Amino acid sequence: MQMGTTTAHSEMQRQLRGYRLTTAEILYRLPDHPSVLQSFIWQELDIAPRYPVLTRFLAFWERHIEGRVHSVRLASAGLISPAEWRHAAQVSLLN
Repeated sequence: MQMGTTTAHSEMQRQLRGYRLTTAEILYRLPDHPSVLQSFIWQELDIAPRYPVLTRFLAFWERHIEGRVHSVRLASAGLISPAEWRHAAQVSLLN
């Protein structure tokens, strides 16, 4: 699946505003077997330390998914920062 130019542009803008790639491992209990834990991996651009996108997702989970959340492990990494982004002054080709 190829990402559209608008989507890529929007994600770049979000990263320049401080969004970081955030990965969460959500352990949850199976409704029919509460002693069994299942793992779900979630990944999205989000802002540390409040993580509003993850918070909305977990609220959605509570409302619509039967499996009760046991724990969430979180990792976050910045892919780009404003200081790393600059326009090229000149592009040259050598044959």
